[in-house]
Amino acid sequence: MEKEDPNIYFVTGNIHKFNEIFNLFSKENMKYNLKRKDLETIEIQTTDLKKVALFKLNSIKGQINGSYFIEDAGFFVDTPLNGFPGVYSSYVMETIGNRGILRLIDDFNMTKAHFTSVIALYFKPLDKNLFFEGTVQGKLSKAMIGSRGFGFDPIFLSNEIPNKTFAELTIEEKNKISHRGRAWSKFIEFLRKNS
Repeated sequence: MEKEDPNIYFVTGNIHKFNEIFNLFSKENMKYNLKRKDLETIEIQTTDLKKVALFKLNSIKGQINGSYFIEDAGFFVDTPLNGFPGVYSSYVMETIGNRGILRLIDDFNMTKAHFTSVIALYFKPLDKNLFFEGTVQGKLSKAMIGSRGFGFDPIFLSNEIPNKTFAELTIEEKNKISHRGRAWSKFIEFLRKNS
């Protein structure tokens, strides 16, 4: 019988994402070790985060001998941008960035925004793909504030801590309320039950 791999692999090129997840993982008493693998994944163009995550997961099938996961997240400005940038968040960050998003807003009091995270896991012991989702609601800050975090964190104010952007929070504060933290807690619950 093949010995089970004690590692679980987070496939990402984004060291900031890995560090956030590693910070959460290190607090858990798990039989798995979390390792980062930087593999080239293939992304499809669709407005559905779950479909993007599944396609990425399947695009690296067979390249890792064990359980592995990817995490895909989107920043959605619901009002007034009808969910833009959403699944195109990383491209929009690279092209117009936070300043570009802020220039699109006339009335900051009326903004509504959210982050959603989808963790797509290939769990080898069950030979199954599984999904864990988390969302955090909030609005936009009038300016970029804070030096922590990454991506759209400097312009996002959560409903839970409305006086600080995500970029002003410590990694521990952010992980308690973030989309990634919420998806992660469902993921951890699954690993505990299946350890």
